[in-house]
Amino acid sequence: MPKSKVDLYAAIRRDARQGLSNRALQRKYGVGFLTVQKALASAWPEPRKPLPPRATRLDPFKPLIDEMLRTDLDAPRKQRHTVKRNFERLVDEHGANEISYQMVRGYVADRREEIRLQAGRGVVEAFVPQTHKPGAEAEVDFGDVTVRLGGEVVTCYLFAFRMSYSGKAVHRIFASAGQEAFFEGHVHALNVLGGVPTGKVRYDNLRAAVARVLGFSRQRVEAERWTAFRSHYGLEALYCQPGIRGAHEKGGVEGQIGWFRRNHFVPVPEVATLAELNSMIERWDEADDARRIRSRPRTIGEYFAAKQPLLAPLPEEPFETGRLFTLRVDRYSQISVRTNRYSVPVRLIGRNVRAMLHASELVVYDGREEVARHERLIAKGGTRLELDHYLEALVRKPGALPGATALDQARSAGRFTPVHDAWWAAAVKAHGERDGTRALIEVLLLGRHLPHEHLVSGLAAALKTGALTADAVALEARKAADEDNGDTELSLPTASRSKVTSLTSRRLSHLPPDTRPLPSVAHYDQLLRLRRRTAPPLEGERP
Repeated sequence: MPKSKVDLYAAIRRDARQGLSNRALQRKYGVGFLTVQKALASAWPEPRKPLPPRATRLDPFKPLIDEMLRTDLDAPRKQRHTVKRNFERLVDEHGANEISYQMVRGYVADRREEIRLQAGRGVVEAFVPQTHKPGAEAEVDFGDVTVRLGGEVVTCYLFAFRMSYSGKAVHRIFASAGQEAFFEGHVHALNVLGGVPTGKVRYDNLRAAVARVLGFSRQRVEAERWTAFRSHYGLEALYCQPGIRGAHEKGGVEGQIGWFRRNHFVPVPEVATLAELNSMIERWDEADDARRIRSRPRTIGEYFAAKQPLLAPLPEEPFETGRLFTLRVDRYSQISVRTNRYSVPVRLIGRNVRAMLHASELVVYDGREEVARHERLIAKGGTRLELDHYLEALVRKPGALPGATALDQARSAGRFTPVHDAWWAAAVKAHGERDGTRALIEVLLLGRHLPHEHLVSGLAAALKTGALTADAVALEARKAADEDNGDTELSLPTASRSKVTSLTSRRLSHLPPDTRPLPSVAHYDQLLRLRRRTAPPLEGERP
C-alpha cells in the first residue's frame, strides 16, 4: 500500500494509464469514487482544510475586550487597561465568572497589537539587510559571564569588539564593566586587529562612554575621558537608540557574545586568575578565525586578511587607560578606592599617595616610586591587605601578628604556608611567644630580597635541623637559590642539606689560600728574660 497520499495518487494514476477502470481502482486501493476522481484530476493532493476554530467560554466576551483595547488608543499612557484590569471588569461588570485570567491574558497578548495596526497606530517590525564596507564598521558591547575564579563562582564581564564586514571578533574578560575595562578592551582589540576602523563604530549607551542621553535623538553628552580616547585613536562613534529598541542596531555583536558564551563558557570554566582565562580566550579567538558564518564561502580569517590593510594605522603614543587618584593613607595603612580598601607600607601612614586604577589591578606610587601593586577586587566593600606592608609595625608589636587580617589573607593566598606555621610554632616553643614571633617577622622580611620558593625551602631545611634563627633560614634559602641557579662555585658540594654551616665558616671558605708562613713569637722571649733580672722578689720568695 502507498505510504502517503502523494504515493496513493501516483499509484492510482499509474494503474489508470494501464487501463484499470474506476471501480477496479476503488477496490484495489480501498478508496471512494471521489478520491479516484481527484487523483486523476491532479497529481498533487489538495491541502487539508483547516478546522473551524473551537468555541471557548471567552467568545461572548471578546467584543467587550476589543472595545476596552480600542479605548486605550486615546487614553493617557499610564491609565490604560492592564490584563488584570480587563479581567476584573469582565467579572464585575458582565458576570464573566466562568472565564479565567489566563484565557484573557492569552487573547489580549495577540489582539492588542492587531487593534493598534487596524487603527494605523502600530508599526510593522521589519529588518532590512545591510551591507558593510571592508575595514570601515565595527560594533562593541559587554556581556556578563559566570566563571569559577579561585574556587569561587563570580560574575565577570566579556568585552567584545566585532568587525562588521568579516565578522572577526576580539574578546577580553574583566572583573568590571567600568571605564577602565572599556578602554583596555579597546586597546587590546585594536592591537590585535593591527589598525583602527575607518568608519563608524556602534555602541549602546553604556555609562563608560555616555554621560547623558539627549531625548530620543542620537545626540549624546560623552564622558570627557572617552572623548579624549576617541580623539587619540580616531574612532567615530554611532550610538544606538536607548533601550531594547536599539539592540537590533548592533545585532552582530549581540549575537557574537551569545555564540561565544554558549560555545566557550559551557561548562563554566574554572581558572585561578583572570589572566589565565584571558590567555584561553586569545586561543579561542585564533581558533574562531577558521569558522564560517552561515553560508559564507570563506572563513572569518580569510575575510579579515583581505580587509586588514584597509584599517587606519594605530597611533604611536599609548593612551593611559587607568584612572589616577590622589589619596591619603589612614592609620591602618590603607587607602580607599571605589568602596574597596587596599594596604600600603606603614611608613606612608598620614601621607598622600597616587593610585592608578586599572581594570584588573591597582598600582600605588609614592612620588615616582611604586610602593604597592594589588589585584583589583571584584566585589564592593572588600579589603585586600599585604602582610609585607605591616612587618615594620609588627616588629614593634609582635603580639598583633596572630590575629592580623593580613596574615589570614596571606594564608588564603598561599603566601604563608604550613611550613611557616611549623617553623613559627617551633620558634615560639624555643624562644618564647614574643621572641619567637619576632624571629618569624625577621624571616618574613627576608622575602623582600629572596624568592618565595627559596625562602620556604630555607624554612623547611632550618626546621629539620632545629635552627630557629633568621640567619640560619637566610643561609639555607641562599643555598637553595644557588642550587637552582647551578652556581657550583658558591655552593658547598660536600655539605648536606640537613647540616647548617655558620656564616663565618661560609665566608672563610671563599677566601683565597694563605701561603704566608706562620708568625713566630720567639722575639717576645727576651722580655721574659729581662723581667727575671729586674723584678724584685715577692714576699715569701727566695732571692
